[in-house]
Amino acid sequence: MAKILAIVNQKGGVGKTTTAVNLASYLAKQGKFTLIVDMDPQGNATSSFTLKKSHADRFSIYDAIINAAPTSVIRRETDQVGLHIIPGSRDLAGAAVELVQVPRREWQLHRVLLPIRHDYDYIIIDCPPSLDLLTVNSLTAADEVLIPVQCEYLALEGLEQLLSTINLVKNNLGHDLKIAGALLTMYNRNSRLSREVVKEVRRNFPGYVFDTVIPRTVLLAEAPRLGKTILQYAPTSPAAQAYRELAQELINLENKDICETPLAKD
Repeated sequence: MAKILAIVNQKGGVGKTTTAVNLASYLAKQGKFTLIVDMDPQGNATSSFTLKKSHADRFSIYDAIINAAPTSVIRRETDQVGLHIIPGSRDLAGAAVELVQVPRREWQLHRVLLPIRHDYDYIIIDCPPSLDLLTVNSLTAADEVLIPVQCEYLALEGLEQLLSTINLVKNNLGHDLKIAGALLTMYNRNSRLSREVVKEVRRNFPGYVFDTVIPRTVLLAEAPRLGKTILQYAPTSPAAQAYRELAQELINLENKDICETPLAKD
């Protein structure tokens, strides 16, 4: 059954979509059957891939959440083996309003993903840069959250609000949501500020920060314009190496959790 991971931070420009796309790409490269769910109305994760043409071109995750369209109609193949995507669309911008009157409105994405969890090893949700109902749906559908944190001034601004939202989901909606960790992004090793942010985040979140640090590089911005991941665009670059290490770190953490789980008694 798939591990569902939401990539979330209400601040824009911290590397959420970049992380969702490239982490998913390297998980698939490692032989893990992976699905990306694009919950951002901007649809940047969707446009980061060269998608095979199909009858599903006109459908998006909006149709599954609002109109109960089956995922079999919406899922699309990317040009990478073992990596699928449920596209986002601009229609999602109005979905939060449309969901207000829907029973169990916070659980609609969970409803959509539940039947296909056994089809994948990992499901990666790219969340919008907000804490609205779309993000809450992403959190209730997820097992864990990964929080990208930009290595720049005021990096921790807004994290308290995000953690509060996560706690609300856990306490008020009864969902056992865990924090996979904070991921430091846009790191410039020559910048004193970047180094200080790394220390500050690790000090504030001991045990909840990934060892992998994502470097700042123009390559990560160039790749999506060609419908490519960093694996396809610049596979030998430091950025590609970083996302390869992140995927392996995530796999290692899951394997560790499995090994540490007590065996059920007869």
